[in-house]
Amino acid sequence: MKQGVVRFMTAGSVDDGKSTLIGRLLYDTKAILADQLLALSKARHARVKATDADVDLALLTDGLEAEREQGITIDVAYRYFVTAKRKFIVADAPGHEQYTRNLVTGASQSDVAVILVDATRVDYSTQPAGLLAQTKRHAAIIRMLGVRHVVVAVNKMDLLDFDKDAFDAIKIAIEALAGKIGLTSPHLIPVCALRGDNVVDKSASTPWYDGPSLLQWLEDLDITAVRKMDALRVPVQYVARQDGSASDDFRGYLGRVESGSLRKGQCVTILPSGIQTTVAEIHISNGDQEFAAEDGEDFASAGQPVVVRLTDDVDVCRGDLIVATTEHVQAPACLARNLAADICWLDTEPMSLSRKYLLQHTTNTVFAKVKGIRQVLDVHTLLQGAGAQAIQTNDIGLIDLVLQRPIVADLFDESVGTGAFVLIDDATKRTVAAGMIRHASI
Repeated sequence: MKQGVVRFMTAGSVDDGKSTLIGRLLYDTKAILADQLLALSKARHARVKATDADVDLALLTDGLEAEREQGITIDVAYRYFVTAKRKFIVADAPGHEQYTRNLVTGASQSDVAVILVDATRVDYSTQPAGLLAQTKRHAAIIRMLGVRHVVVAVNKMDLLDFDKDAFDAIKIAIEALAGKIGLTSPHLIPVCALRGDNVVDKSASTPWYDGPSLLQWLEDLDITAVRKMDALRVPVQYVARQDGSASDDFRGYLGRVESGSLRKGQCVTILPSGIQTTVAEIHISNGDQEFAAEDGEDFASAGQPVVVRLTDDVDVCRGDLIVATTEHVQAPACLARNLAADICWLDTEPMSLSRKYLLQHTTNTVFAKVKGIRQVLDVHTLLQGAGAQAIQTNDIGLIDLVLQRPIVADLFDESVGTGAFVLIDDATKRTVAAGMIRHASI
């Protein structure tokens, strides 16, 4: 029986074998067409020292010419495959530090993260064993973005003759890393992505490992969302008018249900104005038909794009938030002008305390200024350093922001959809940071 769709991504340092692992999954699950195999057999990359009978599986995801020339992944590549149990959408994220911003994009849309560790590049002379800095950075970003399920694939075990002691040393190092960054201890699987050991099927080369293969682990994983907040949240994206001069003019409010559920006849409150009204109709987009009143639905759940018509002609605009009136009291969204937030800095220019930024939160955009930097994570020691004066490219830090006007927000740990934001440089219009709200106040 199929168990639904799993969205997972790969993470880890350069040359850990992320693209090869995904290629092996696609190859062994028969998700590659014959013409694709023929093209790959003619386009083998120099980084793979293989016989004429072998295929460079990394080329299944590394499709850009620059990726094939340099032998690295630059952009996030999405691939799809199906097994007897469920469907998968996999994102191959880059490992190079320069493209960490692309990893943030992939992680933000994933249910599962597969962190690869190259067993040959671990420093076994230290206690615990030394992991690469980019492996630590990716693990910290995955924790910060709230990816709920994490598995570590210890790759290239064939080059160490599938040594159990080496695997155990890496396991201790991963557990120490997880403890320092607050990540739930992940499951570890010894693999060889190039040969396929423990990727789709269990390998005879690891008799000491009694766990599932990577695909078996993914197939059996329970991805049922554990909702920390079931309160209704519908950020208004657009106001639709049918004919402003008609007496029976249709006025609908477009948005996506970020959490909770919406019902016809439900009493709702518009924030930040606090106006109360009732849902007259709900229309759900099917992607290829116009919304029509006679096709209205009675119910919409989290993740669905909707058009909501209200019984009263009230003032609602882009950036407003529709919440359930009862939940407005029980699980109130915070009207906040001061934010404390974890951020991953993505821009090549360091953060400036004097520069003006735009904060994009749900469908709302406001000016923001950085009041101060509380902490910056040192990915080498995994210690939070206080008193930092700047945040550089790919740094992870905790900062204080003050907004030009208040926004209606939740904490990220309670609601991903209304607890996250991005910062945009007002001058260059570049997206410079991804942020998660940890504390909010007026």
